[in-house]
Amino acid sequence: MTLTLNDDQLMFRDAARRFVAERAPVSQLRQLRDDNDPVGFRREVWKEMAEMGWAGLLIPEEHGGTGFGFVGAGLLATELGRNLSATPFVSSAVLAVTALLRGGTPEQKEILLPAIAGGDLLIAFASEECARHAPYHIETRCTGKHKLNGRKLHVLDGHVADRLIVSARTSGEPGSRDGITLFLIDAHADGVSITRSSMVDCRNSAVIELRDVMVSEADVIGTFDKGAIVLDAVLDAGRAVLAAELLGLTEEAFERTLAYLREREQFGVKIGSFQALQHRAAHLFCEIELVRSVVLRTLQALDAREPTASTLVCLAKAKASDVARIATNEAVQMHGGIGMTDEFDIGFFMKRARAAAESFGDQYYHTDRFAQLSGY
Repeated sequence: MTLTLNDDQLMFRDAARRFVAERAPVSQLRQLRDDNDPVGFRREVWKEMAEMGWAGLLIPEEHGGTGFGFVGAGLLATELGRNLSATPFVSSAVLAVTALLRGGTPEQKEILLPAIAGGDLLIAFASEECARHAPYHIETRCTGKHKLNGRKLHVLDGHVADRLIVSARTSGEPGSRDGITLFLIDAHADGVSITRSSMVDCRNSAVIELRDVMVSEADVIGTFDKGAIVLDAVLDAGRAVLAAELLGLTEEAFERTLAYLREREQFGVKIGSFQALQHRAAHLFCEIELVRSVVLRTLQALDAREPTASTLVCLAKAKASDVARIATNEAVQMHGGIGMTDEFDIGFFMKRARAAAESFGDQYYHTDRFAQLSGY
């Protein structure tokens, strides 16, 4: 499988690059932060993206989507990363859609997928319960007559979601892969309490409390007690697309740094002529090219449902997280004092790199998972 884009993918990438740079630039994120915007993104921009088919990139055409697959989703995520664009793309169009495609009933797919593709419905995926990523450490339980009780953390866009996909333990103990079930619930149902939480990267997530929230068998996504099968697929989808976003923000931070090295003068010469800085820039260029290759290969593997896709996801997320950390650190350092100021945008890239790297497992989590999946 070649690591190149076909003509349709190149055209899509170019269209996404133009649109995102114009309608959702870094300045928009700054404005959202300064206004303490309660939504955290521009709903009208998301609606425009949906009208172009981008909310339905993973949704088959029979359900109102474009079926452009994970490569298409990754290309869009890369451009969103370049501009630090705040959208519900990962939460609703990737995580929720993957859950419905992998485990939804025909009725759930028929009703929900066209609404997501049209930008009229937002669904958040509520699974995390620990400060650090631990996908099977689920203490939320479904007890009695199908009542959910528990607490979810770091729910991306959970504060504005219309519905929630919640992981709960229907048997077993926290940490066990068995005994997990996914439920689809109304975000405004009795017993659901949602608290908005602003993260370091100026994005919004939510803490969700569940107290005797009623569910039924019709609300189950996937198989009762075997929800980890769908959960794994959802998390891998989110990790791969976040790796693509990390690639985009890394590229942009690097390009801005190169431009600064060509302009800034010290001792009467451009600082880009200093050999030490040239070596650091050359090293970063090589690392970014490696990330670009592994991210594209991972997205292709997810589209093809390859058996080794999960291993590639670990590689992509770990490498993209690590290189984004290095690139944003270098960007701030090479910009000098101005790089530390809030008036300069480069700090926004560092903050987003840290938050995206932690989401669904950082480089250390995925290095360990890669070893386990490889038989070590």
